[in-house]
Amino acid sequence: MPPDARPRPDELPAAPHRVKDEIRRDIIFGSLLPGTRVTEAALARKYSVSRVPVREALRALEAEGFVESKPYAGSTVSDIPADEADDLFLVREALESALARRAARRSSRQFAEDEQGVEWRRVRKDLALLLDEGDTVVAGDDLLPLPELNIRFHLGIAELSGSASLMALLRQISGKIEWLYATDVDNRGKQSWSEHRLVLAAIDAGDAAEAERLMARHVSRSRTGYRGRFAGSEVPGDEVQETG
Repeated sequence: MPPDARPRPDELPAAPHRVKDEIRRDIIFGSLLPGTRVTEAALARKYSVSRVPVREALRALEAEGFVESKPYAGSTVSDIPADEADDLFLVREALESALARRAARRSSRQFAEDEQGVEWRRVRKDLALLLDEGDTVVAGDDLLPLPELNIRFHLGIAELSGSASLMALLRQISGKIEWLYATDVDNRGKQSWSEHRLVLAAIDAGDAAEAERLMARHVSRSRTGYRGRFAGSEVPGDEVQETG
């Protein structure tokens, strides 16, 4: 076994998960652009780990659709074809509308009780803080934190719904959602963020129909904006990375 392929003694068991998260983040935010060739050796040096966690991370990211690997050709960063992006938005619209509806119904029951559940109150408080944090970002010039805040908001709504199965479905596509949002954040980020308060207000009011309508409109607007900017065109790739 080559020396750099052995796990280093100081590497934690969680290293593949950390490396996977870091590679995914670099893909989402454009440090690794679609078409970029990536190698275990180069990534191991970049993230200061051995090749073993990088190899595991690449396998996981391939399963998530962020990386494509071919025999004898290595791995490259994937692109999101316009038709796949469109399908993801349609899935999101159906899934998140249902989550918003369920969250509103559950919210109505929570407020009707003398004392809300501890976990429900924690999630609702976290969402309030999250919206304030996003408002601060939107008021500034650097929108880089917004994609992560955006997916945290949507996962928070899923938590409010109380549906473990629907939330699990949303988590499965959350990385792709963040990726799509990041590619269009300069165009729609500020408007999109302002729509969150309307959705949450409808949920707080226990208005299931309105919460569902507003969430569907929110996702549909993002879909329209993305299609207008990227449908029929390809996001440019990057030069081939160092091989190893």
